[in-house]
Amino acid sequence: MTTMTKARLRDIPQLFALYRTAFPRSERKPFGIILRMAREGRADLWTIRHRGRFAGLAATVNGPDIVLLDYFAVKRSLRGRGVGSAALMQLEKQYAGRGFFVEIESTLEEADNRDQRQKRKEFYVNCGMVPMNTEADVFGVRMELLGIRCRLDFEDYRGFYREHYSPWAAEHIKEVL
Repeated sequence: MTTMTKARLRDIPQLFALYRTAFPRSERKPFGIILRMAREGRADLWTIRHRGRFAGLAATVNGPDIVLLDYFAVKRSLRGRGVGSAALMQLEKQYAGRGFFVEIESTLEEADNRDQRQKRKEFYVNCGMVPMNTEADVFGVRMELLGIRCRLDFEDYRGFYREHYSPWAAEHIKEVL
């Protein structure tokens, strides 16, 4: 059984360790920013457990109408066992009534990890997320957006960053044409 709870202080070391190994350096913001945003109520940091043991993390950035799944990772040893799908379904229910979206590394450009990117996209699509046909260069990483209950064009997306991160962060979001 997969469960999710808001992260507690004792969860932070495991969450941070997974965060560092699951995401490339180019996509990781300082973990302290995630913790600060959660303390301020602008974000949620979730601990995923499977059969009572630590299994993963989810971090969201919360707007009143739209929620960004900013980071989502399951321990490598538990991937392919339905843990991620179960956790994603719980997140979707948690934020019911609001749009819910994720950024993934573009599957439309050549990359050494293109197969991995495609599998990630297939995971989200199989969980009900729909490609929004919106791409952006986010701090130098080309991303595409997938979502449920929302559609964001580039300006809406950049506006989300401006409002829920900072104007500085929004200036580092560039449109991919």
